[in-house]
Amino acid sequence: MHEYKSVAKYLSKSKEPTTLKKLLMKIGMKIMVCIILFLAGLITMKIDKNNGKVIHNFFYEHNFNFAKVNQLYKKYFGSILPFDNITKDKTNEVFNEKIKYNAVNVYKDGAKLSVENNYLIPILESGVVIFIGDKEEYGQTVIIQQVNGIDVWYCNVTNINVNLYDYVSKGEFLAEAKNKEIYLLFQKKGAFLDYKEYLS
Repeated sequence: MHEYKSVAKYLSKSKEPTTLKKLLMKIGMKIMVCIILFLAGLITMKIDKNNGKVIHNFFYEHNFNFAKVNQLYKKYFGSILPFDNITKDKTNEVFNEKIKYNAVNVYKDGAKLSVENNYLIPILESGVVIFIGDKEEYGQTVIIQQVNGIDVWYCNVTNINVNLYDYVSKGEFLAEAKNKEIYLLFQKKGAFLDYKEYLS
């Protein structure tokens, strides 16, 4: 009987609304973590000037996986925006799909998928949007750096539903296919990969 009461007490406690004090504490903790990391970076560069070059090369010369960092941050600290979790609790998932196509053929460095008219393209894997624009011979393109370190190019798209540097989730609506065709490319560390490993 005592155990049942404690569980009920726990469940009722977990449903309590977020108070202003708790919200300010969360924001304060996030700011403190950012300040500590920033100061640690400055101190490291002050100790030895070569450390600045090492840090620059690590983040800019190599394909650093910001999507994985974002995923870990959300797992342990929640959303960067303080009100994001509150609004997400009140909204339901409307679009959560897997990619569907009628035929697939090799096209340049990737694959050409034949799809239905006005096909809405779902995101294959969670990650960060790192490019939106035109690519020669591919048309309007969105590139997502996935949490697994692979960059996926979604080409020949229109009515794009994401913004640059958005963190996007698997199954979310990305864009609409143009002329019943999508070009997909899979890239890691500058090299294009065989699409057959990533398309079921």
